[in-house]
Amino acid sequence: MTQTHDDLSDLARTVAGNLRLLRTQQGLSVERLGRLAGVEPAVLAGIEAGGGVPAIDTLWRIAKVLEVPFSSLLSAGAAGRTTVLRRAETKVLASHDGRFTSRALFPFEGERQVEFYELRLAPGAEEQADAHATGTTENLTVSRGTVEIVTGDGPHTLAEGDSILFEADVPHAYRNTGDGEAVLYLVMTYAEPVIV
Repeated sequence: MTQTHDDLSDLARTVAGNLRLLRTQQGLSVERLGRLAGVEPAVLAGIEAGGGVPAIDTLWRIAKVLEVPFSSLLSAGAAGRTTVLRRAETKVLASHDGRFTSRALFPFEGERQVEFYELRLAPGAEEQADAHATGTTENLTVSRGTVEIVTGDGPHTLAEGDSILFEADVPHAYRNTGDGEAVLYLVMTYAEPVIV
């Protein structure tokens, strides 16, 4: 699956606008958000200027600090009743080294409490994930390969067809322990917002 420059430019513009809006709605300066998220203010300013799509771990840290679902940074508007997502048109986010990728299997339009992803890990790849918002859970199923998922209560080895449900509001990790690419499907569920 190849993403065109236009696809990435569209995604960069969407992330830029959403980040700017969410940051200003919460009264945060670029510098303050950068400190809280552990991201250089110059990097945040570059993202807001549409200078590119940041690595997936950077987006996760920003979403956590802003206390919004990850998809809020990627959302491009309200979704209709039926949406077909063509593989060639989906956006893929990658780790800094490109050995871990995440493809959203839901439309970016609109906010949601549940998100569905395809994850791919190269042989030997490991992805460390920061804690997500309080009450977030992850339900993973291994479609191909053998992986180790490290949760708050330790490591769990999963083979093809195995699944795991865990609390993702603590740091966790995904490791490909096999010789080939590992493919996983992830359903992430955020806690219902508390209305006071």
